[in-house]
Amino acid sequence: MAQETTQQAPPTAPARALLPFILPAVLVGVAASLVFVGVSTAGEQLQRLLWGPLPDALGVGRSSVLWMFVMLVATGIAVGLVVWKVPGHAGPDPATVGLDAPVLPPAVLPGLLLATALMLAGGPSLGPENPVIAVNVGLAAWLGARFLPRTPGTLWPVLAEAATIGALFGTPVAAALVISEALAGRPVPGRLWDNVFAPLTAGTCGAITTALVARPTFDLGLPPMGHPRARDLLAALVIASVAALLGMCAVRAFPYVHAAFGRLRHPMLMLPAGGVVLGALAALGGQLTLFKGVSEIGRLARDPEGWSAGQFATMAVVKLAALLVAASCGFRGGRIFPAVFAGAALGLCAHALVPAVHLSLGVATGVLGMLLAITRQGWMSLFTAAVLVASPSILALLCVASLPAWLLVTGRPQMQLRQNGTPVR
Repeated sequence: MAQETTQQAPPTAPARALLPFILPAVLVGVAASLVFVGVSTAGEQLQRLLWGPLPDALGVGRSSVLWMFVMLVATGIAVGLVVWKVPGHAGPDPATVGLDAPVLPPAVLPGLLLATALMLAGGPSLGPENPVIAVNVGLAAWLGARFLPRTPGTLWPVLAEAATIGALFGTPVAAALVISEALAGRPVPGRLWDNVFAPLTAGTCGAITTALVARPTFDLGLPPMGHPRARDLLAALVIASVAALLGMCAVRAFPYVHAAFGRLRHPMLMLPAGGVVLGALAALGGQLTLFKGVSEIGRLARDPEGWSAGQFATMAVVKLAALLVAASCGFRGGRIFPAVFAGAALGLCAHALVPAVHLSLGVATGVLGMLLAITRQGWMSLFTAAVLVASPSILALLCVASLPAWLLVTGRPQMQLRQNGTPVR
C-alpha cells in the first residue's frame, strides 16, 4: 500500500522577524513618493511654460503642427545632450530595462532625473514609471547601505519598486499585485504574506504620501455599467483580443525600430531623429497623442462623442507608433501610461462603431488587452483597466476577456530587449 505524502505549508514568520522591516519600508515609501511627485511636478511646470506662454509670446499656435514639430525635435536635442554629456549618460539603454530596474550608481541618477523631466515636458509618448523606479532603487540601495547597513541589501530594490508603483497609482493594491506576481516565479521561502509584508508597507506609504501631496485619480468618470449581458461578454472578448493583437504589432516591430535608430550610434543623432519622427506622427494624430497620456485620456472620456470612430482609431495607432519610436530612440521613460491611452482610444473607437458596446466596457477591455501585450503584467493590466472605470460589474468580464488576450501574448517576445538587441521572452 502506497504511502501518501502531504506537503506542509511553510511556517509563518513571527512578528519579531517582520517588525525590523517596518522603518526601512516607511522611509523608502515616503521618499519614493516624493521623488515621483517632484519629477512629475517639474515636468508639468516646464510643460505648461513650453506649451503655453512661450508659443504665445512667439506668435505661434501652441497646438500647431509647426510648434509640435519644433518642440519634439528640441526635446530630442536636449535629452541627447544629457545622455551625451552628463555623467552616467542618463543610465542604460531604456529599451533594455523594465519595471525591475538594476541598481544604478548614485552618479547616474541626476542625469536620469533631468532626462526624464525634459521628456515629460517636451511631449514624447512615454511615462515616468521606469526611470523613477530606477532612481528610487538606486537611492534606496545607496542610502540604505550607508545608514542601515544591517538591513539585507537585497531588500532595498524590492521596497523601492513597490513604493514607486504604489506612488504612481495612488494605491498599494497595484504594488501588492505586481510583487505577488514577481514572487510567483521565484523559489522564496516562507508564506506569501510574510514576503510581501515589507513591500506592501512601502507601497502603502508611497501611495498615502502621493494621495496627501498630489491627490491623483484614475477614475475617468465614465457611466457605470449595469448587469452584464451576453453581448457584453462578446464585446469584451473581441475588444481585448484586438487590443492585444494591435499591441503585439508594436512589440514585434520594437527590435527592428530600435536597431534602425541604433545605426546612428550617437545620442545627438538618435534622439533628434526620434524627435523628427515623433513630430511627423504628432502632425497625423494631433496634440492629444503627445505626452504620457493621462490627462489626455480624461479629455477623451469627458467628450466621447466629440470624435469619430476613424479619429479614435487614428489616435490609437499613432499613440502606439509614438510609444514605439520614443522607446526605441533613447528617450528615458516608461510604457504603461501611453499604452493605456492607446487602449482607451481603441475602446472608444469600438463604442463609436457599435453604440451597443458600453462606453466603460470598451475602454476597460481596450486598456486590458493593450497592457497585456506591452507590459506582460497580468495583475497590473487587470487592476489598471478596472480602476479607470470604477464599475464593479465589469470585473468578471475583464477576467474572462483576459484569457484569450493572454493566450495571444504569452510566450511571445516582450517589449524589452537584451543587451545584444534580441527581445526578452
